Amino acid sequence: MAVGYLVTVVLAALIAVFCLVVIRGPKLLFYFSYRLGLVFNEVPFLVIYALVASTALAFAEGDIVTTADRVVVGLAVAPAAAFVVVARRGMRAASAVGLALNEALGAGTGTRRRPPLARILLRPVFRRRSDVRRVGNLGYGDAGRRNLLDVYHHRSRPEGGSILIHFHGGHYDQGRKNTQSLPLLYRLASQGWVCVSANYRLRPAFSHPYHLIDAKKVIAWVREHAKEYGADPEAAVFVSGSSAGGHMAALAALTPNEPAYQPGFEEADTSVTAAIALNGYLGVYFDGDPATSPVNLVRADAPPFLIAHGDLDELVETENPKALVNALRSVSTSPVVYVELPGGHHAFDLFHSFRFEALIDGIEEFAAWVKAGKRAI
Repeated sequence: MAVGYLVTVVLAALIAVFCLVVIRGPKLLFYFSYRLGLVFNEVPFLVIYALVASTALAFAEGDIVTTADRVVVGLAVAPAAAFVVVARRGMRAASAVGLALNEALGAGTGTRRRPPLARILLRPVFRRRSDVRRVGNLGYGDAGRRNLLDVYHHRSRPEGGSILIHFHGGHYDQGRKNTQSLPLLYRLASQGWVCVSANYRLRPAFSHPYHLIDAKKVIAWVREHAKEYGADPEAAVFVSGSSAGGHMAALAALTPNEPAYQPGFEEADTSVTAAIALNGYLGVYFDGDPATSPVNLVRADAPPFLIAHGDLDELVETENPKALVNALRSVSTSPVVYVELPGGHHAFDLFHSFRFEALIDGIEEFAAWVKAGKRAI
């Protein structure tokens, strides 16, 4: 029997299960299902390519000779078909994004775009773009490497660009800049935006409100320095985050210019134009203080929000972001876009996938709508 080929087929089938089904225990199984699922749920074509290549290689080397070998070849069709299902669920994101934009911002807002097939099918893990320059490890505070940020800007440095600040996820105890939402940062930077991705102080050495204070420091730094890279800090400043970073972004957006979170820089303007939370945990912080939940900080003058979450998120169930969506919509005078991504797991923002590219299109349209309203004021 072609043992190596059998192992490939079994592994592909196991990964397919991890992509299609939410597994929350036992702990070791959850770890592997989460890690493998978050990758291959976004880039299922890599497994299909591997199955096709391994099948062709097995035939070419004469390994398919027995009935059992031919049965394994037949069984390989099942995981291949499963990954086609995974891919089709990712493709449905475009419709979900369009419907969410139309519902929150008005009919005709969410327009369909042609996905970048070459990037998605052939280069999903390569995020860099030749027209974008990354300026790394700029200090914004006195906490060493945890107070460093990266700036992404178009190489031509066009003037008057909008600003996006992004905070990474990682349960507030791990993670770093330059790892998450890079397709978004590079896409916007290639359109003339100035994008910033920042580290911040982590647990257990630091807890709330130190993370939020760092977020405020980043916003203040950007307003002071972004013009050097082609941005107009008076035009539009968007704040975004993934997972725990989404929690930070929401808190920052809902506590503009709050002196308690700006020690030593109380006069700095830390307001933002809009907030974007991707697969975010949007509830109470670890200490259980109700004041750490964005739900309890909603206000009539809250900026527009775009909240995107996968309906198969293993770490944060959809009831969590929906609570903030409902709270904002009941109080805020600004629109709230809520996108529930079909088949989306946690950390869907790592690669060029049908799902994330469709969401990036939606973020661009959301930003254009927000900026048009800001200019009209």
